[in-house]
Amino acid sequence: MSQQPRLVERVQTGVRIEKRLLKVVKGLAETLDLTVGDLLEGVLLHAFEGKAPFSKATLQKIVELKRIYGLDLTAADSHNLKERA
Repeated sequence: MSQQPRLVERVQTGVRIEKRLLKVVKGLAETLDLTVGDLLEGVLLHAFEGKAPFSKATLQKIVELKRIYGLDLTAADSHNLKERA
């Protein structure tokens, strides 16, 4: 049973994000044939409902991309990030 498309209004935003994290997000979006914006919308909508956004196969791809781009940050680091001067 297919859902009807939902019309939304999108806005351009200038979000600052950790460099390696962005590389992983861009790589994942490319792998999933999504735009970065579509990927982020999906992740956020799942998170807002307390649902996991990724399948086991996608999580494995994320592990690979994190290794490739040297991303060693975890959720535990999320409130302790400080930008270099």
